[in-house]
Amino acid sequence: MMQSLWVKKEDLAQSDWHEADLPVLTDGQILLAVEKYALTANNITYAVVGDGFGYWNFFPTGDDDWGIVPVWGFANVVASENADIAVGERVYGYLPMASHLLVTPANVQDSGFVDGAAHRQGLAIIYNQYHRLGQDESPLEAERAIFQPLFTTSFLIEHFMRSNDWFGAEALLMTSASSKTSLGLAMVAKNLSPEIRRIGLTSAGNKAFVEQSGLYDEVLTYDDLPAADAAKPTVSVDFAGNGQLLASIHAHWGDNLKFSSMVGATHISERGGADDLQGPKPVLFFAPTAAESLMKEIGPAAFRARVDEQFSAFVAGASAYLKVERLDGRDALQTAYLAMLANEVAPSRGLMCHLE
Repeated sequence: MMQSLWVKKEDLAQSDWHEADLPVLTDGQILLAVEKYALTANNITYAVVGDGFGYWNFFPTGDDDWGIVPVWGFANVVASENADIAVGERVYGYLPMASHLLVTPANVQDSGFVDGAAHRQGLAIIYNQYHRLGQDESPLEAERAIFQPLFTTSFLIEHFMRSNDWFGAEALLMTSASSKTSLGLAMVAKNLSPEIRRIGLTSAGNKAFVEQSGLYDEVLTYDDLPAADAAKPTVSVDFAGNGQLLASIHAHWGDNLKFSSMVGATHISERGGADDLQGPKPVLFFAPTAAESLMKEIGPAAFRARVDEQFSAFVAGASAYLKVERLDGRDALQTAYLAMLANEVAPSRGLMCHLE
């Protein structure tokens, strides 16, 4: 029996488990049993912008009103009609909030494969890649699933800024400084652009956590913003999605705001309260496009090596402020999804979900 958590696209708080018979494999296909996946705010972003960016298209339900939220995690090959992939193999990649996934492997190599299913053609390649892991678990799998998808975005933002000489700025302002993507960006900037001052904006409740990370030169609460030093040329990266906050940043820094980047939202007008901004027009940063561009420039292997080098350093430090928690069973997973949707999960918690 295959189980999947469906959510109402127009009301993400409506969710329900659905059951269906396991699919019958055709030649070349494999069936993955989802072993475990990470649940982060990133998954909520996939749902919020699911229509605009096509995230609902990866795991269609057959009902246009309902979708399955994508996650990153690990799965086992439990059935195979593919001569190159054996039952018992483990893979890491883009999975549904479900017990199983039917995949049509293409371009099979020792390191991995892509899903060649018809409905996934034309979708961003970084979401269609599956990494082959052999049969044994490896260290830090939880950290990989929790952080790596977000960290790749962090890496790409820093690369984009540095490639543009930081637009002449001397400081980097990040909203939602407790978020995993912001933490990752702060660390990569610290390592690769140490001359850039890193400023984190966060809520009062998360300030101590953000300071504990040691990744920011300065940590401010949102209430502190009016008193922030805006004398230095600055670039901003907005992870918060709050139009009024973004407007306040533009107004406070004025001409000293050299570039304004938005991450994880479809359009500025949908954020509310951010019309007629002072300073530069905010530019949406879409990681899949940036990743494909850099891969074409330096090659997939070099791209992965650069990301992995920084990621290893990030994970080594993250254990000081992140606690990995295991969740088991349908009720726990659904409750965790709703808590993440309501922004009720502390940033110090890393959630690993096991359906069975």
